[in-house]
Amino acid sequence: MTDNANLYAQFQKHFPKDLSAPLLLCADGRQVTYVEAVTASARIANTLLEQGAKPGDRITVQVDKSTENLFLYLACLRSGLVYHPLNTAYTASELSYFLSNAEPSIVVCGTDAVERVEAALAANDTNDHKVKVLLTLNADGSGSLMARAEHASVEAEIAQSKGSDMAALLYSSGTTGRPKGIMLSHDNLRHNAQTLVDLWGFSAADRLLHALPIYHVHGLFVALGCVLMSGASMVWHSSFNAEAAVAAMPGCTAMMGVPTFYTRLLANPNFDAECCSTMRLFISGSAPLLTETFDTFKARTGHTILERYGMTETGMNTSNPLKGERRAGTVGPPLPCVSVRVVDELGETLAAGETGNLQVQGPNVFPGYWRMPEKTAEDFTDDGFFNTGDKAMVDELGYVSIVGRAKDLIICGGLNVYPKEVEQVVDDMQGVKESAVIGVAHADFGEAVCAVIIADGTPPAKEEVIAHCKTLLANFKVPKRVEVIETLPRNAMGKVQKNLLREQFATR
Repeated sequence: MTDNANLYAQFQKHFPKDLSAPLLLCADGRQVTYVEAVTASARIANTLLEQGAKPGDRITVQVDKSTENLFLYLACLRSGLVYHPLNTAYTASELSYFLSNAEPSIVVCGTDAVERVEAALAANDTNDHKVKVLLTLNADGSGSLMARAEHASVEAEIAQSKGSDMAALLYSSGTTGRPKGIMLSHDNLRHNAQTLVDLWGFSAADRLLHALPIYHVHGLFVALGCVLMSGASMVWHSSFNAEAAVAAMPGCTAMMGVPTFYTRLLANPNFDAECCSTMRLFISGSAPLLTETFDTFKARTGHTILERYGMTETGMNTSNPLKGERRAGTVGPPLPCVSVRVVDELGETLAAGETGNLQVQGPNVFPGYWRMPEKTAEDFTDDGFFNTGDKAMVDELGYVSIVGRAKDLIICGGLNVYPKEVEQVVDDMQGVKESAVIGVAHADFGEAVCAVIIADGTPPAKEEVIAHCKTLLANFKVPKRVEVIETLPRNAMGKVQKNLLREQFATR
């Protein structure tokens, strides 16, 4: 039999020889070893299969971050199931679309979300597809999933997977407001993790401070991939808290975070060079890192933050070097085996220093969108490059700078917000003739959502807009600012010029 391309099988090759070595050190003092992760994931894998799930089936997971959530991810990998994580902030209307589109075999949610999920399932179940079972998993590890897993066998074979088989399905909203399912293969995730381990120097001696969510590529594939592909360990926090991070840092060697993490650390008076004396690497991604944050962090700690660039569709594409110059305002050169190019509107490659549309190609790039062949064909070039939708410039040394986003994407606290999705919700309100949603600078989140409204009669109050959005959108998508103006600026083709709106409201 050929080597098993299953991602779990590839991780297993790098587990410590002594499986009693720690994998997680939790904030409550609990220590989880590799052998516990192996055993628990085997029990969960057997439980999912006993409930009727078959290799290739999607397992939708909308739960809080926990050790058991990590075990569930590993269980899906080792049994050949497709892990489909969802942000716990998603509302009932958002959840309904994901469930109808992904057509999962099993859904796992928190106990407090059962009623909402059951309503969404009832609306979506058809004769062609029905969810086999709804299981629960809470932040403290309680719920029906672990209760059933307790009685399952600890012996579980690792499913034989091809590298092209789908390992995970993540959704990223589009400019039309319709979320796209991004299919990520075992090979996509393995290759990216192995490349990052080598590039960033991860080893079994490392201990990563992990305070990221694990429904998102950054915390799920980048952070976990580096740890599991090197036999390292993690300090495991359910969310980011600057005071807790400062307290934990002396026992760590590396940290991954969004820019908000670093601005919050700098705002903490106890964060200094002594606090991070054992640290060898700070990595930032998911949103642009301000040069001011880069410089202030270096002055305070003596450490130079390593900024990199990736997407849900591709994992990591570029990275500033571990050894070598890390340039503020750039995301570094392409990773080994990744090709990048900047092209004009006609697809012609531009010279170094010129700004255009960024395209990438490599084994990290996803094969396509779930059940959307036309969209897949639209976003790939004839020679196999993926159109990222980002505006970029590559200098003469190969360092990439992301200078803008062609699709008006807003990145709030490291999470993507697509304006069209928010505009559709705001436009449905009484008193709103039209809206344009933009990102404005925010000291903590990097960018905040701002809804600019054209009134139809009496406009709704700012509080009404926010309250309405909260009922239909995840919290990070909800406008933090609402502005009412008489007309929206448009170009000759009638398109709203959001760049002018961003300039208009940047200083307010």
